[in-house]
Amino acid sequence: MSLPVEGGGAPGWSRLLVVFWLTSMVEGAGVSQVFALLPTYLTQLGVVDGDRLAFVGLFGSLIFVVGAPLVPLWGVWADKYSRKAVIVRSALVEAVVFAGVALSREPWQLALSLLLIGLQLGNTGVMLAAIRDVAPRARLGTVIAVFGASGPVGFAVGPAVAGILVDGFGWSLSGVFASSAVISVAIAGLVAFGTREIRPSVVPEGAVLRLAYGAIRGVLVDPAVRAIFAIYAVAFLATQMSRPYVPILVEQVVRPGEALTSSIALVAGTAALVGALVSPLGGAMGDRIGFRPVLVAALLAGGAALALMPAAPSVPLLALVALVYAAASAAVGAMIFGVLATEVPPERRSATLNLVYLPLYAAGIVGPATGAVAVSAGGLAGPFAIGALVSLAGALAVAVQRRR
Repeated sequence: MSLPVEGGGAPGWSRLLVVFWLTSMVEGAGVSQVFALLPTYLTQLGVVDGDRLAFVGLFGSLIFVVGAPLVPLWGVWADKYSRKAVIVRSALVEAVVFAGVALSREPWQLALSLLLIGLQLGNTGVMLAAIRDVAPRARLGTVIAVFGASGPVGFAVGPAVAGILVDGFGWSLSGVFASSAVISVAIAGLVAFGTREIRPSVVPEGAVLRLAYGAIRGVLVDPAVRAIFAIYAVAFLATQMSRPYVPILVEQVVRPGEALTSSIALVAGTAALVGALVSPLGGAMGDRIGFRPVLVAALLAGGAALALMPAAPSVPLLALVALVYAAASAAVGAMIFGVLATEVPPERRSATLNLVYLPLYAAGIVGPATGAVAVSAGGLAGPFAIGALVSLAGALAVAVQRRR
């Protein structure tokens, strides 16, 4: 059943938010397990320590290489034909990816499985556009921030569950990844049979390629949207450079007798969970005082936390610094969504929101590769130092743009 809407307060919007929230959370949980356990998994696959740091960065880039060029197409197909079908496709592909990771027994098999993640991209912007079309306008910032918290919650739940299963019940890492595949199949069924189709107010007409890359052109020729996308790319770049190396920071400070997987879960999972809790608060603050001032503060806090992370002498202190960074990152995402949802003209809003994660995918290719170079040149602290400078530069750019 199709539900054409524009504006806010459409019947069933809260149910749609819940289903999409669960969809995004499950995806985040599975992907976070891959990020958190990748260094350990590479060791189990026979990669020697001398090559592992470079492998971590390069394998992180593989996640986005295949999928980034397809992101504009998914947005057009969603608006032209079916948003629901595009979201279900993503859940089914992620099930295949997690199953492939679980079955990998050689590094090249793991690399091939990570390449397939690119085919599951493009669903978050589609869900965000649908939520924007049905949510109450007066609560838009808070609703978007609540949805934005789903990813951080997933990134918290994923490593935490992995720590319990591996250290508490003796599961293998392959078993953890296989369970994520099964849950992803269940989510595909939930979206397929538990939601209604939400059609955009303006359904695009014409050739798919022309519409897809016309949407990109529309983003690039709008100075305000172009600037926001650039800031988002900067924020993601800082994250993608540093995130693959957080588990290795944990390895360096973990004490004898402490379970490694659970320690990684404490640092990555607890931080992400607090970030998820802060995200709705950031949305409420954005509704009250404006999205851009909160964005500047979040970028500043994130840069400071990245700079301090390599100096943390213990797992609890590392978790505390990671917590600050996760909260700042969640607030950045919520503020970017809020700015785009309120400042982009209605006729281009859906296409722009469908492309909202395009900066993430670009940063996802450049960031880990840059991190691999930085760690080779400056040691483990290199990616965190460069990420801090990038985040602080983003705060300065937003502040200057706001003053203008």
